[in-house]
Amino acid sequence: MTHLILPKDVDSKFRFITVAAQRAKQLQGGAKPRVETRSRKPTRIAVEEAVAGTISWEVLEELPRPVPEGETAE
Repeated sequence: MTHLILPKDVDSKFRFITVAAQRAKQLQGGAKPRVETRSRKPTRIAVEEAVAGTISWEVLEELPRPVPEGETAE
C-alpha cells in the first residue's frame, strides 16, 4: 500500500479525500484533467490534481440548523 503525503495546505486526510472524491465526480461528468497523467481513472487523476495543487477548495462555516416547530434552541 502506498502512503500518501498530503500537501501542506490540507488540514486532514478526510478533507483531502472528500475534495478528491468531489473532483473525481466532476471528471466523470466530463471535466478536463488539470494535470498530465497516464492514468485514465477519475479517482487517480483527482488525487494527482489535489497533490499538485491544481484544484482549490474552501471551508465554509456551518450554517445553524433550523429548530423544528415546537422545540427550543439550546
